[in-house]
Order: sequence, then C-alpha cells, then structure tokens
Amino acid sequence: MAGGWAMLPILICSAIALAIVLERCWTLRRKSVLPPGLGEEVRNWARSGQLDPAHLATLANGSPLGELLAAALAVRNRPRELIKERIEDTGRHVVHNMERYLNTLGTIALIGPLLGLLGTVIGLIRMFMDVMKGGVGDPLKMAGGIGEALICTATGLVVAIPAYVLHRYFRSKVAGYCVEMEKQATALLDELTAASNAAARPRRAAESTAG
Repeated sequence: MAGGWAMLPILICSAIALAIVLERCWTLRRKSVLPPGLGEEVRNWARSGQLDPAHLATLANGSPLGELLAAALAVRNRPRELIKERIEDTGRHVVHNMERYLNTLGTIALIGPLLGLLGTVIGLIRMFMDVMKGGVGDPLKMAGGIGEALICTATGLVVAIPAYVLHRYFRSKVAGYCVEMEKQATALLDELTAASNAAARPRRAAESTAG
C-alpha cells in the first residue's frame, strides 16, 4: 500500500517468477532429463534388435534424452547423415522445451527494476505536486514521502535480482544437459553405424561370391 499502485505489477511479476522457478526446478531435475543408465540401455536395445514401436514410444515419452534417442532409432536404417540430421532437428525441439518460460523469467528480471523506478518517479512527482500546492510544511512528512516512493524501487530489485540469477542458472543447466545429450546421441549414432556396416559386409561378400 505504501508503494502505491505500481506495486501491483511488481507483485504480479514476483508471483509469475516464483511459479516459473518452481516449475523449472521440478522439470529440469537431472534424473528427469538424463535418466541414469538410459544411454547404455538404449544401445543394448540397438544391439539386440529390441526396437519395436512400443519400445520407441515409451522411450520418447519418458524423458528429453529418451525423445532424442528415439528419434535416432526411428530412422536407424537410413544413412548416417540422415540419422544425424534427425537428431539435430529433434535436439532443437528438445532444447526449446527445456528452455520453456525462461524468456519470461528473463523479462521479469529486466522489467522489475524499471517498474520499481516508475513507481518511485510517480511517487516523487505526486509528493512535489503536493508541495507546490501546500508549501514545504513539515520536512518529516516530505522525508516520509520520499521513503514511501523508494519502496517501489527496493521491491523491484528484490524481485529482479533473484529472477536474473535463477534465469542464468537454468540457462547454464540446460546447456550442460545439451552437452550430455549430445554425447549420448553420438554414442548411439556410432553404434547404429557400426551395426549397419556389419550388416552390409555379408551382403557385399555374397554379391562378390555370386559375381
């Protein structure tokens, strides 16, 4: 109440930021994004041929890493470059999902101080207009008015600083996950390429014998 009407958008931003932080903390848990042992398990599937549609659907819906690996397995019989292209396309979609709402959090970190400054400026303008109408009067009241006006700036900073820190933290976390997923996808791609080459050798040998 002391900060004036400009406190309302700041408080709304703080509620949105808190909701985003809680949602991202839950969604970006390491075991949810990179389930332990999943990469090796999928490579074993590729070796043993356990790649029916049910396996792939379960894998794709289980985690972001699973979605990436399932995309590679879905086109496992194609040339390496096409598999790699599918991994890259799916990877962009997966990263987009992991970065969901982070732009909103960054926007809150940016506009929080500006909203606080706006409230302070409006409060100071209102106070000086009162001084112009009634004179300086009691200096203590003027000092109190300045203090009330600065409440907006302080509140905006209290919202913006944690939002900015957490925005950078989540960005860094997503970047680290991307590196790990790229390693797992490359390992699976090498496995699929080796299996494809091994399957091609008997065919070539048979063709040369027949020739």
